[in-house]
Amino acid sequence: MTIKFAIITCSDTRALETDEAGAKLEELIAAEGWECIRRVVEKDERPFIAGALLDACDHTDADVVLTCGGSGLSLRDVTPEATRDVADREVPGIAEAMRVHSLKITPYAMLSRAICAQRGRTLIINLPGSTKAATENWEGIVAALPHAVKMMAGGGHDTQKSLSEKLSAAAARGELG
Repeated sequence: MTIKFAIITCSDTRALETDEAGAKLEELIAAEGWECIRRVVEKDERPFIAGALLDACDHTDADVVLTCGGSGLSLRDVTPEATRDVADREVPGIAEAMRVHSLKITPYAMLSRAICAQRGRTLIINLPGSTKAATENWEGIVAALPHAVKMMAGGGHDTQKSLSEKLSAAAARGELG
C-alpha cells in the first residue's frame, strides 16, 4: 500500500532549504516506500496554517498531512488550534501514543499540545518542530498508519451497499424475524 503524505512545517524562522525536520520526515516516509507529494513551510500563524491544511487535505491526494512545529507551549504555537479549525473530528489515540512513546525518552513530551484529526479521508498529525522529537514521535505511530489510511478509505468495514445486500439476503432466508 502506497501512502501519500504532505508535510507542512509551521515556522517563522525556517525556509524549505533550512527545514531539517521536514526533510527528515520526508526521508522517513521514503524509507517506508511511501510518497511525499508536497512539502511546504508556512508562517506560524493560525490562518496561514489552517489555509495550508485545507489546501493539502482538499486539493491534493494526500492520505496523511504531517505538520511539523507549533505544538508546544510558546505563545506562537498555534498548530493544534489551526488543526481544530479545519478538522471534521479528532483522533486522540494517535497523539496519546506519540506522547507515551516520547515520554520514555524525555519528560518534556508531556508539554506537547499536538493533536491528530481527520478531515474527510485525510489524517492530520501534529508533530514537534525539532528533528529529534519529530523522528521519535514518528517512530511511535508509523506502524498504525497503513491501517488508519485503509479505514479512512472505507476498507475494513462493510460499506452501506454490502450491508444492505447482507440484510436482504438474511431477510430472504427468513433470518430477520
